[in-house]
Amino acid sequence: MTIIHDAILWLNDPLNWTNPNGIIARTEEHLWISGAAVGLACAVSWPVGVWMGHVGRGGPAVVAMTNLSRAVPTVALLTILPLTVIGFGPPAIILALALFAIPPLLANAYLGVREVDPQVRDAGRGMGLSGWQLLRSVELPLAVPYLANGLRIAAVQVLATATLAAYVNGGGLGMIISRGFGLGLNAGGGQVLAGGLLVALLCLLADGLLVLVERAALPKALRRTDHRPPRSAADPITPTP
Repeated sequence: MTIIHDAILWLNDPLNWTNPNGIIARTEEHLWISGAAVGLACAVSWPVGVWMGHVGRGGPAVVAMTNLSRAVPTVALLTILPLTVIGFGPPAIILALALFAIPPLLANAYLGVREVDPQVRDAGRGMGLSGWQLLRSVELPLAVPYLANGLRIAAVQVLATATLAAYVNGGGLGMIISRGFGLGLNAGGGQVLAGGLLVALLCLLADGLLVLVERAALPKALRRTDHRPPRSAADPITPTP
């Protein structure tokens, strides 16, 4: 109970919110790093995943990348990349987190296009749509719920994992936890707990907000019918021939 009490006291101290290394500044850093990483991952994953789903190729590669990403520790990437020519600082942290975010985004983009009903595709071709028109007007709108679902998964994962950036002095809310450990659990246990609670709250808020975005992204035609929620990258992926 002492640590909980210390955490409450630490959070109630206005200076811990407003000083240059306080909660507000660290939260802004955390959101900026995470947002940049997810944005970079989306820019790479979505075009590739959508195109692979459209042409119906690359399913095994998507499965392999998704499984491989679960075997590579993110801490290793956060430690190794700053030692390369990239150097220490935000670029290395953002790249490491982007690599962590790519698999769920890529898998959901691929899955979203491949899950389009073949009869819908045939109807589009029967109307004289070209491959590009079919992708833009039929497949991509129907894949939007999957894209939004992948974005939610990736964003929450990155927000949680960005805490580890503190190990290489990368900023964010992890710095609060790291400095609490530096003080020792007897003196800084409350700060460690407070930092952990802040990260958890941020992830929950982001998840709730992106759930609303995911629902809003669902086409109106699909909202009026009863559809199962889209599968996500966390579900087993079977390449569609």
